[in-house]
Amino acid sequence: MTLSGLRLYVFKMRKITAITPQARNPQRVNLYLDGEFAFGLTRIVAAWLQVGQTLTDEKIAALQAEDAREMAYVRALNYLSYRARSLDEIRQNLRKHEVPETVIEETLERLQRNGFASDSQFARDWVENRSTFRPRGRRLLALELRQKGIEEGTIREILDDGLDEADLAYQAGLKKARQLAHLDRQAFRRKMGDFLARRGFGYSDIAPVVSRLWDESRPEQTPLDDEELP
Repeated sequence: MTLSGLRLYVFKMRKITAITPQARNPQRVNLYLDGEFAFGLTRIVAAWLQVGQTLTDEKIAALQAEDAREMAYVRALNYLSYRARSLDEIRQNLRKHEVPETVIEETLERLQRNGFASDSQFARDWVENRSTFRPRGRRLLALELRQKGIEEGTIREILDDGLDEADLAYQAGLKKARQLAHLDRQAFRRKMGDFLARRGFGYSDIAPVVSRLWDESRPEQTPLDDEELP
């Protein structure tokens, strides 16, 4: 190595003069190089650093890149702590915080690898939750999953797995039937049919369910024929 090359190499080395915890975030530290604040790092990234150690510019860049990846991962985990999310929801949240695209994709792969995110499991849980608390038809479920960024193949796989639309339509209409108890037969038919249609059910499921709900809520009334439904 020439003398000029040696001088350039020495010039690029910077010494760690202090590592202090951040006041607002105890999981991060401030790194001081040559007596001046340089940048912050997560504790896990800074774990191997110590005062007196020297760093090259390349090592500094690597530390900052690793910190960016760790911050994105922590941010994604925090986002997931409130409820399950689809991969696209996580992606959009990280974009909102201006995380670079390459870091986003690395974060998504890491989350999947560690079992914290899965579109298939998200879709399955979404359908199960809807079916339990707010029943709706296949068409509306598919639309909701598309809006969450779930791929068509995954949607078909989940919805083809034992989804009983007739039973879901009946469960959806039970509470509504009590609300419509004061109506006459034609008004009941129209409002209940419209309600179930908005919930994503098709006519083939709506017609028999409306008849069943009418018969159960008004056993003394004239049965409601399927042919009378719109």
